Order: sequence, then C-alpha cells, then structure tokens
Amino acid sequence: MITLAAPALPLHSAGKYVAGAYVVFVALLLIYVAIMAIRLARTERDLVALNRELAERDAAETREPEPVAQ
Repeated sequence: MITLAAPALPLHSAGKYVAGAYVVFVALLLIYVAIMAIRLARTERDLVALNRELAERDAAETREPEPVAQ
C-alpha cells in the first residue's frame, strides 16, 4: 500500500501558525457574539416599544368617548 506524505511543517515553527489560527477564530467568535448581542438588544427595545404602544391603544379604546358638542 502506497501512502502519500504531505510535507509537514516542523513542530518548532508550526506552533505560531496554530496560535495565530486560534487567535483569529476567537476574535471572529467574539465579533459574532457582539453582533448578536447588539441585535438582541435592539429587538428587545423594539418589542418593549410595541408593547407600550399596544397598551396605550388598548387604554384609549376602553375609555369612554367624549360627547360631541353640537
């Protein structure tokens, strides 16, 4: 059986590339989490505003209408 051997980096020089890959991965992960947190906060703020608007509309509908002067 013939096995194909890929040229490998020596272990003493590959460590910095592995560390760099981990740093890039963690940075991208943190950026993603930050973006999702911002979007979640915006969605929650919009939901609170919509609930407040709905409560005001319901309160306005349940009040008795003012008589119209003729």
